[in-house]
Order: sequence, then C-alpha cells, then structure tokens
Amino acid sequence: MASQENKLVVIPRDEAKIKKLWKTAGILFVLTSIELVFAFTLPRGIFLYLLFIALTIWKAKYIMMDFMHLGEEAKPLFYSIVVPLIFLLWFVIAMIREGSDIFLIRW
Repeated sequence: MASQENKLVVIPRDEAKIKKLWKTAGILFVLTSIELVFAFTLPRGIFLYLLFIALTIWKAKYIMMDFMHLGEEAKPLFYSIVVPLIFLLWFVIAMIREGSDIFLIRW
C-alpha cells in the first residue's frame, strides 16, 4: 500500500476581504440596532411598519450582495433574483388589500 502525503497549502489572509466582511457585519449591526430602538420608541402604525420593511429590504440587499456573493455576479443573475422578489412583495400587499376589502364587504 503506497503512502499518500497530504499537502496542505495555506492561502495567505486576504485583508481586503476580511475588511469588507467586517464592514458588512457592522452595517447589519447598525441597521438591526436602529430597528430595535424604533421598535421600543415609536408608536405602532403604518410609519413604523414601512420603516421596518425598508430597513429589512436594505439588510437583505447587504446579505445578498456580500454573503451570497451576488455582488460579483453578472447583473442579469442579480435581477433574476431581485425582480421576482419585488413582484412577490407586490403580490403579498395586493392579497392583504384584497382580504381586507372582502372582510369589509362581508360585515
């Protein structure tokens, strides 16, 4: 039986990638902290809900671009993911609106 040597090659640290990762984590931390502060200080209402939706979409953009590596991909691939999400959001809003209208008609 022949012995096999495992040759482990250590790639040097890429400081630019590490800095970008920490920057993204910091941005996500700040956005989450802002959401937390708004949750406990602002009164409940449409403004708070729209603010949460906007901050969540902003956080999703950072997660998609950096952690899912869509920032380096071709634009058509990015748009093939983002555009259906926009239509899905529109569909959910339309169904909520339709459901509330049907509820008002029944009562």
